[in-house]
Amino acid sequence: MDGGLTWKFKQLENFEGVDFRCLYAFDSLQAIVANAGSPAAILKTIDGGKTWKEVYRNNATEIFLDGIDFWNSKEGMIYGDPIDGRMVILRSADGGESWSEMAEESRPKLEKGEASFAASGTGIRCYGDKKVVVATGGVVSRLWISNNKGVDWFPKEIPIVQGKNSTGIFSVAINRKQWIVVGGDYLADSLNWKSAFYSGNDGSTWSAPKTTVGGYRSCVEFISGKKWIVVGQGGMDASYDNGMNWKKLSDEKGLHVVRRSRGGKKILAAGNGKIVVVELQE
Repeated sequence: MDGGLTWKFKQLENFEGVDFRCLYAFDSLQAIVANAGSPAAILKTIDGGKTWKEVYRNNATEIFLDGIDFWNSKEGMIYGDPIDGRMVILRSADGGESWSEMAEESRPKLEKGEASFAASGTGIRCYGDKKVVVATGGVVSRLWISNNKGVDWFPKEIPIVQGKNSTGIFSVAINRKQWIVVGGDYLADSLNWKSAFYSGNDGSTWSAPKTTVGGYRSCVEFISGKKWIVVGQGGMDASYDNGMNWKKLSDEKGLHVVRRSRGGKKILAAGNGKIVVVELQE
């Protein structure tokens, strides 16, 4: 509640063994969380995390939710690994108070071995008024893009490393026409071959950085201007030219997610039982 200076830890009754990986905060009081694995539960708080209400449950053995994002204070989306070959897509129109599964014909049909990673919760980005992009990974790794809030989708091939269950895109970030994807192979986190790409034309074409990231990276976040930051199991890197070149910031191990505060300049990274405040040069 104070910009990340102090934290209170809470385990939710009846959810002690649940692996919460997906989070979307509307403000200091309201937030949505969802767990990975089965059964899947979506919870909402309106009092800064003191109490939580279950707003959705799915007991399917195959269910695995990967990420949450919202276009505005009411309309949002949660996506998950495929069931019967179709990506799971849930939509809310009431600020996360209720969720409904989109019709089968509206959900992307994925290839064998194509799923997604709940490594940082940033495999989905809602942007503009109606657009959304979802990253898949594994044997096949692509971006799936919708211009009408998930009614219709089209895939975009990305030259990132893929072909194994541990490879592909782990995170995507967008700032207007500038897009960046990062990933790699989480079982070989020091390898940086085909682990980061950038686009300057709304994802139409992609280029590899001249100086790339330090290895597998699980999260990318736009900061401001031409500045971006990435983190992963092996370290942290920053770009000051929209992803064309990356510079090592830290060898801090075990970080999985990095986010910038929407209303300020605070940058926080987390993972391996710790929270790190990040400072970038101007």
